[in-house]
Amino acid sequence: MLYQSFAKPVFFRMDPEKAHHLVIDGLHQAARVPGMTSVLGSMYGVPDMPELRTELFDLSFRHPVGLAAGLDKNAKSVEGFSSVGFSFMEVGTVTPKAQSGNELPRLFRLPSDEALINRMGFNNDGTAAMAAKLGALRQRKIPVFVNIGKNKATPNELAHEDYITCIRDLYAHADLFVVNISSPNTPDLRALQHGDELRVLLAAVTEEIRAQGRKAGAPAKPVLVKIAPDMTGEQLGLTAETIANSGINGIIATNTTLSREGLTHVNERETGGLSGRPLRERSTEVISELYRLTGGKLPIIGSGGIFTAEDAYAKIRAGASLVEIYTSMIYRGPGVVKEIAIGLRELLRKDGFTRITEAIGADHQ
Repeated sequence: MLYQSFAKPVFFRMDPEKAHHLVIDGLHQAARVPGMTSVLGSMYGVPDMPELRTELFDLSFRHPVGLAAGLDKNAKSVEGFSSVGFSFMEVGTVTPKAQSGNELPRLFRLPSDEALINRMGFNNDGTAAMAAKLGALRQRKIPVFVNIGKNKATPNELAHEDYITCIRDLYAHADLFVVNISSPNTPDLRALQHGDELRVLLAAVTEEIRAQGRKAGAPAKPVLVKIAPDMTGEQLGLTAETIANSGINGIIATNTTLSREGLTHVNERETGGLSGRPLRERSTEVISELYRLTGGKLPIIGSGGIFTAEDAYAKIRAGASLVEIYTSMIYRGPGVVKEIAIGLRELLRKDGFTRITEAIGADHQ
């Protein structure tokens, strides 16, 4: 209620990117005030619900709901986001070198569609800056995934070098890495999802991850691949096969879409990736197909159009082990995390499940 009645009207009168920075900076400053993270936790924290706990990738998750990449691009507000109920969060996308991204304006709201369009272009401060921020954290309450990409100026044939650099620079600070090859806002990036380019990239990434694990004297950290929702059935099948054979630990489905089907807001004309409610059904379809293609053996994180517990539950029943939100935070506020988690518990009980893991892929049984 507080967000819907007071904060959202203020934010929605502002330029979307300025509002974005205000939130990130505000959470960053709040975390520096003694006791403020406890206040945030009392307002937005999710109560402990044993039936929602999940162990995955050798990491512990209090419930399935995490924050998708793109909101905290530079890991500036990890402590703040860790205090508003999320069970994990993705930071980034980060590239080896800092880059300013695409020209302004590049972020657009579509309120009538409960959607966003962005063409940010991997704007970020680079791996060195992120390493410094993550290294300076006083505590880490939840797993932090680092979403990595290539610089715009790096040609695809050398893209693997950028991803390797990201891993080397941030290995000590990430709990898990996400290889982003599906943003529509970096020229030719999505070509890395297919064929030999994907095989070469994933071979280089897994080799480097294993090398870093040996260097640290510990098991290699997990790596996921984030894919687009816009592939054909044939493309998705080939991509799933390549990922499954690569040693990669899982898939995030999906990134933003280029589709504009069913939109009503004038901003549908803007170029970039669409996120939010219009992506809900397509991302769930991709999750279901991936689960079928991989026989349920490759963990999937579901992302795209999750606004309610029912949305999240549909993705879990389709095959997702965890889910991520972003756009619903913009439209519903931080309280949406608690709403989804508590709602998931009720949906589990309604279907006779005692643990969230029993519902994963239930629609395929």
